[in-house]
Amino acid sequence: MSDFNQQVIEEFRANGGRVGGMFEGAALLLLTTTGARSGRAHTNPAVYVRDGARLLVFASNAGGPKHPAWFHNLSADPYVTVELGTPEGTVERFGATAVVTEGEERDRLYAEQADRDPGFAAYQAATDRIIPVVALHRVDFADPARHRAIADHLVTVHAELRAELAALREGLGSAKAETVGVAGAEATEGVAGRETPTLGRQLARHCLTFCGALHAHHHNEDGAFDLLEHEFPELSESLDRMREEHKVVARTVEELEALLASGAEPAILRAEVERLATRLEEHFTYEEEQLVPALMRTRAVPGA
Repeated sequence: MSDFNQQVIEEFRANGGRVGGMFEGAALLLLTTTGARSGRAHTNPAVYVRDGARLLVFASNAGGPKHPAWFHNLSADPYVTVELGTPEGTVERFGATAVVTEGEERDRLYAEQADRDPGFAAYQAATDRIIPVVALHRVDFADPARHRAIADHLVTVHAELRAELAALREGLGSAKAETVGVAGAEATEGVAGRETPTLGRQLARHCLTFCGALHAHHHNEDGAFDLLEHEFPELSESLDRMREEHKVVARTVEELEALLASGAEPAILRAEVERLATRLEEHFTYEEEQLVPALMRTRAVPGA
């Protein structure tokens, strides 16, 4: 992230969605997407306009030849987090689904924005690409069908992450067996040194996908927790614990990545993977015990 963007983001959050400088007076929001490659959260300021119940943002990239990175991210994962200033001077944070408009609708919406702000007409004139118009639809967390969908998605993602973690642990065991076999029983003195690069490559390859997917999952959950708390105030303490566990897991992943970069001994790498696996299983189990029953419960209709 550029220093300029970071400054705008910090000013936005500190001043209830208002910023100065080149964006002073502009309708601005913060859009957080999940990196298509890294799986990590990326936040960008973006000019927006209201269009009924939805918000529109424009992937202009100031008329540059390529779409901005945030557009590629939401094309891969349309669930995003939006931060928006309120009349009360606070910042509202909510989940949304991004839909890329097409055809005549896109052309009409972009033309209307260019009429409102001639700068957008200049952006389109400066590039050969068609600047996308993205509609952000707020996720309705009060819908019981949405609750059930969230519960199903939670269980599905946890199952996928458990399977990937099991494959990682199995692969590390295979790497050890292969290395010892190559070294031979008598060559124990050189085993550790020859095993480490093999393990490092194995772990790095798996961590690129598993750690990225884990980070994306927890980023999306953090965005949903604030909204779920409004619907399920009785889960407030449990959600606070889950937020803290996300931070602990993130630190464990960072420590594992640092060990990888340092060329740590195989025994240390395996111990760190086991530590991560233990923490994740405890966290997944707790989330499922707390969230799934609440989300699947049918609530009584007042007055019924």
